[in-house]
Amino acid sequence: RLRGSVTMKTFCGRANPTTGALDWVEESEEYDYHQEIARSCYADMLHDKDRNEKYYEGIRAAVSRVKARGERVVVLDIGTGTGLLSMMAVTAGADYCYAIEVFKPMAQAATCIVERNGFSDKIKVINKHSTEVTVGPDGDMQERANILVTELFDTELIGEGALPSYEHAHMHLVQAGCEAVPHRATIYAQLVESDMLWKWSQLQPIELDGNKLLPPPAVVKCAGAPSVCDIQLSQVPPESFTPLGPICTMFSVDFSKPVSSAAQSYTAQFKAQTSGRAQVVLSWWDIDMDPDGNIVCTMAPSWSYSDPRTYPWRDHWMQSVYFLPAEEKVSEGEELNLIVSHDDYSLWYSLTQSEQNDVKVAKFRPCCTCQAHLVWTRPRFGELNDEQRTESYVNALRSILKPDSVCLSVSDGSLLPIFAHLLGSKKVFSLENSGMAKQVIEQLLHANSLKHGVQLLGIRPEQLSLADLEGNQISVLMGEPYFSTSLLPWHSLFFWYCRTAVAQLLHPNATILPRAATLYIVAVEFQDLWRIRAPCGTCEGFDVSPMDEMIQQSLDYRESWEAEPHPLWEYPCHALTKPQPVLTFDFTQCVPEQPVNSDGTVPFTGRGRCHGVALWMEYQLTEDITVSLGLTKPVSEEGACEWNPHRKQGVFFFRSTRETSGNGREDLAYNLTFEPHTGDIKMDFSITEP
Repeated sequence: RLRGSVTMKTFCGRANPTTGALDWVEESEEYDYHQEIARSCYADMLHDKDRNEKYYEGIRAAVSRVKARGERVVVLDIGTGTGLLSMMAVTAGADYCYAIEVFKPMAQAATCIVERNGFSDKIKVINKHSTEVTVGPDGDMQERANILVTELFDTELIGEGALPSYEHAHMHLVQAGCEAVPHRATIYAQLVESDMLWKWSQLQPIELDGNKLLPPPAVVKCAGAPSVCDIQLSQVPPESFTPLGPICTMFSVDFSKPVSSAAQSYTAQFKAQTSGRAQVVLSWWDIDMDPDGNIVCTMAPSWSYSDPRTYPWRDHWMQSVYFLPAEEKVSEGEELNLIVSHDDYSLWYSLTQSEQNDVKVAKFRPCCTCQAHLVWTRPRFGELNDEQRTESYVNALRSILKPDSVCLSVSDGSLLPIFAHLLGSKKVFSLENSGMAKQVIEQLLHANSLKHGVQLLGIRPEQLSLADLEGNQISVLMGEPYFSTSLLPWHSLFFWYCRTAVAQLLHPNATILPRAATLYIVAVEFQDLWRIRAPCGTCEGFDVSPMDEMIQQSLDYRESWEAEPHPLWEYPCHALTKPQPVLTFDFTQCVPEQPVNSDGTVPFTGRGRCHGVALWMEYQLTEDITVSLGLTKPVSEEGACEWNPHRKQGVFFFRSTRETSGNGREDLAYNLTFEPHTGDIKMDFSITEP
């Protein structure tokens, strides 16, 4: 969901499968409050034992250093969240803590937690942005702090505004020469060649019956989307990329000294380890909790560990993938400069040969100039570049198209209409309701001299008339389906509503591709993802149960307890039941008037702790060709799952987990109802004993 607020009203953007649009629905401020809490990652942070222990150790050391100087210990905790770090500081011997939290619900939770643990006399929770905090006899703080404790970081380190916050704190809120926990942060990067990752940024040429569909020059030359690609890099297998250089230390920030948020660039020089194509930069950071660097919390991926089993999983901080503005060939032994630049909120990388001394570093973030990177997300680029997937669609089209076929395509920014033209269809029309997507497809057609091969119609399905189709009835209606507003697997059922809207324009013997969709479920045990929704109880000896209670209340509030989208290829799990088809949607027929219900049970065949249910769609393109947007291979005997990396699957988390024996003693009971008027699917799952 997307949110925006005007006065006391909250507008929530919700995907509407019946219209394919993002509907802005007015909700009470209370609704937004509950959504923020229900979908927050505070539980993930509280379960991050490595982070918590390192912070505690660093705080104890900082308090000891200040006490050794004979000073009264005053702590400023910016972004306190639950108040955990402030409670650590007081327990370590701090005399007083000012805990700053801008998000009102969290400030209220912190106040409650601080009180529950008996620290109200030594911790003051201030519900403000740190840049609004005042110091003085009548201010929020009586005096400047001599220890600065913060947790303002995101996967990119500076994306949550850490630099401006530190800059302001040093100017106005802390003493000169203060201690800081963490003391410093260091950014690391490695230049690699990776066809798998590069396919997330650049459209690759596609071979089709002797024709080669080439990406438009504007797309090839484009620097791409400006935003960072944050992923669980541990799930990207090392064999899918080739390091072209060492892991480089790019720059460090000392948080105990005045910090600048001004744009800066740093260079790492190295010799290429091997020849190849420089495409991608893998990046992560670590934080030293003490000046000597003895207490280190690192975000390095698991494959960089000598023993990957010791890798501390976390989802609130991951790793970053940056795409170079253009692919560059490098030769083994060649001197290279890897340059990282940053403004106050983001990083970007560039590469030069060492002899290029006159190269100007970009002062501003590279941004998309071709529009394709604004129309297609990175997973979508990966999907369009998936050769096996393309082959399935081309084979399906080849089996149904005839020389006199009149085709209509309904999908956002799809290549299917181009395939249909190249396969010999008489006429191909494509509905592109987005002006930007329409322009991108026009670029693609123009680049391949196919300008008149596909007629792009910038109208909605219900507006389509026989005149728009030049008097032709549709003999083939096709879709992937893919719609940019889809969040959950069943949101792509918008294709079904489109099919219903154009029913009067279909030839009596029209072929629909895909002909049907089936919703599948499987009960799973997650290796780690369960942490984001698991109650914490106590954390490092502190009672944080008020946070658990607040999250539970928000989950109970109206729609908050529902399936949520996750890219499961990043989150290993194993199946505890066989995959089960639960609802089938027949696209050869119109959307029904009445709700469609499915209930039943599936026996547990695997032993483990059931955290929830994964849901996905499979599309039956033709009688013998099916495309899965969930499991891409049969579940192994051990329950191992391989997931489609291009789409998010739905996950329904159980409120409480349960051990399953896998010997038929327990069943997964399900009840799902498709509501035609909203396009949504109501669901309920439980574990029962037969």
